[in-house]
Amino acid sequence: MANKTEYLTIQRKMVAEMTSKSWQEIPHVSFNYEPDITDIYKLYQDEIKPLGLSFNTLILRIIVEGLKEAKAMNAEIIYNYKLAGGKVITKDEISISMPMILPSGEMMTVTLKNVNDLSMTGLRNMIIDLRRRSFSTNLNEVMYDIAKGKLIERMLHGQVLSQGIKILLNQFGKGKARHFCGKEKRDYESIPATDRLMKDDLNPGTITVSNVGSLYPGLRGSFSLLEILPGQVVAIGLGAVQDRATVVRDKEGNKDLAARKIFPMCIAFDHRALDFNEIVPFIKKLDEIFANPRVVLDWIA
Repeated sequence: MANKTEYLTIQRKMVAEMTSKSWQEIPHVSFNYEPDITDIYKLYQDEIKPLGLSFNTLILRIIVEGLKEAKAMNAEIIYNYKLAGGKVITKDEISISMPMILPSGEMMTVTLKNVNDLSMTGLRNMIIDLRRRSFSTNLNEVMYDIAKGKLIERMLHGQVLSQGIKILLNQFGKGKARHFCGKEKRDYESIPATDRLMKDDLNPGTITVSNVGSLYPGLRGSFSLLEILPGQVVAIGLGAVQDRATVVRDKEGNKDLAARKIFPMCIAFDHRALDFNEIVPFIKKLDEIFANPRVVLDWIA
């Protein structure tokens, strides 16, 4: 059987560059948070799912509430290794970078912009619109526009030689980036911007939330670590809801074992910008919501 060789697409090249930069530059710390969501999951099944709202949408909306309590998690870090200094900019706007499987089968990270006060219905509609526009999107073309913009920006900041070499390598040879020219490009650009994904839809938000549990609902195990996109200071990995034997207390404080719904979440943060104490308000807020789930009904519409 012959080996199969496939050159990296422009999408994989950008993922490779960004993730490599993440592991090379960012001191990651991760915490595995495993809340008991038995009560809120029942509420979801009984009262939220029938409204056409997904569990992913519910969790994203809960995460937004957590970020409002832990503002340091929704930030950007600018760090200069040569000077051993930098700054952290806390963002008012919460924009969630979220991996999405496109119609082609490729996975790309899209951004849910300015979701601070969106209802669950608003979040769902935003995700539906991104999926709709993805059907008319050529991923290579939009990624080429993003890559070109990033290269030009870096060249303007003095990285002329290294970025010039990257441009040459991506225009020639077997691994060159394929993008539209001439009539192909004019035809593609004739599609209204409201009907296709634009580079602004794929530019990184203020935090990344990656839901692998949605890919395989029966998934066992959990994230133990995931990369933080350079610039962002936190990434959250969501697993699948799992049934586990858990110690519970009755009203008298007596302990017993019971089957409960556990939702594994990994919170990875950049230790240059954050310490664990700045993550605690986020976890406390989520604990509060999971213990008193009916509050989420106020966020439906």
